[in-house]
Amino acid sequence: MNLLLQALPIAAPTLGWAAHALLLVRRLRTARTDPLTGLMRREEFTHRAQRAVKRPHAAVLLLDLNGFKQINDTHGHAVGDQVIAAVGRRLSVWCRERGGFAARLGGDEFTAVVRLAPDADLDSELTYSLSARLSAPLETGSVTLSPRASIGICCTGHRPGAGLPDLLRGADEAMYTAKRLGEHWRPAGPVDVYRTTNGRRDGRSGTRVGGVRSGAHLTLLAPMRRNAS
Repeated sequence: MNLLLQALPIAAPTLGWAAHALLLVRRLRTARTDPLTGLMRREEFTHRAQRAVKRPHAAVLLLDLNGFKQINDTHGHAVGDQVIAAVGRRLSVWCRERGGFAARLGGDEFTAVVRLAPDADLDSELTYSLSARLSAPLETGSVTLSPRASIGICCTGHRPGAGLPDLLRGADEAMYTAKRLGEHWRPAGPVDVYRTTNGRRDGRSGTRVGGVRSGAHLTLLAPMRRNAS
């Protein structure tokens, strides 16, 4: 007992610092993680994705939910939160199965980096695997919903040597096209096709052309099933 009492003044500061370090780690993890979905935030995603896209057969995805504002307006924000959380979980599992990871960029927008085989059937991967998984019925307690998303994908093989910003831009353009056409997904081409305003594609929320917010005229279409080629 005497030895224990003598050791307490020495051990107490050590235990105190250990507890403080654990608290800092938890705070750092919280700062890097979206509390609603458990996915990483934009900054952590950027840090990891910059390395991941340098690996062979990498692909960058951008996803935006269809009609999410209507879900919030009709069923309330609590139901909207359940939709966001479910999509985050489903996307995360799909990405892990393909050696990748996902992040929530904010609102109803998600991004991911995965590795796909060179001969992968993108329509099978994105329509019959990812889209089908995301849109599985979700029971919220008050209503059953089937979340749907427009997906853009930009494969590094289509833009050799491109960095993360260019790949994200390509995925963003492809996602915008998918949403505009009412399709599940679209692939990015070898070059950008839309105009840029202040470094962002025209049509993205927040860009302005001649004082008018770009994208304000767009009508979000529910995705239609694409036929397998």
